[in-house]
Amino acid sequence: MSNLRDLYQEVILDHNRVPRNFGTLENANREAEGHNPLCGDRVRVSLHVEGDRIDGIAFQGSGCAISTASASLMTEALKGRTVEEARRLFHGFHDLLTTGGNADELGKLAVFAGVREYPIRIKCATLAWHAVQAALEQKDHPVSTE
Repeated sequence: MSNLRDLYQEVILDHNRVPRNFGTLENANREAEGHNPLCGDRVRVSLHVEGDRIDGIAFQGSGCAISTASASLMTEALKGRTVEEARRLFHGFHDLLTTGGNADELGKLAVFAGVREYPIRIKCATLAWHAVQAALEQKDHPVSTE
C-alpha cells in the first residue's frame, strides 16, 4: 500500500508543478469562479460547450497543491465528455472524498482517495469541481466552499 500511496502523491505533485490546461480558453462560452475562504484557494474555470459536450476546458488561479492538482486532473478527465458525464463524474469524485465511494470508476482521479483522511482538504480538492458545475449551470456568481 505504501508504494501506491507514494505513486498517488507523485501524481498530485506532478500536476501541481506542471498543471495541465492551465491558462485561458479563448473560445470559452461558460465560465465560473470559485473561492475557498478558509485557505484562500481561488480558481476560474473556462469551458467551451458545444451541444452537450465539453470541447475545451481550462483553469486559472492559485491555491495549494491539492487544489491545483485536482483542477488539472479534472480538466483532463472532463475534456470531451458530455455535460451529463461531467455531472456523474463530479458526484463520483465527491463521493470518493466524502464517503469513500468507488475509486475504480474514476481513473486517475482515484489519486485523491487519501484526501478523505483530511476533511479540511476535501474543500481544496473539490473547489474546481464546484466551479465547473456552476459554469455548466451558467450561474453568474462565484461559488464558495463555505
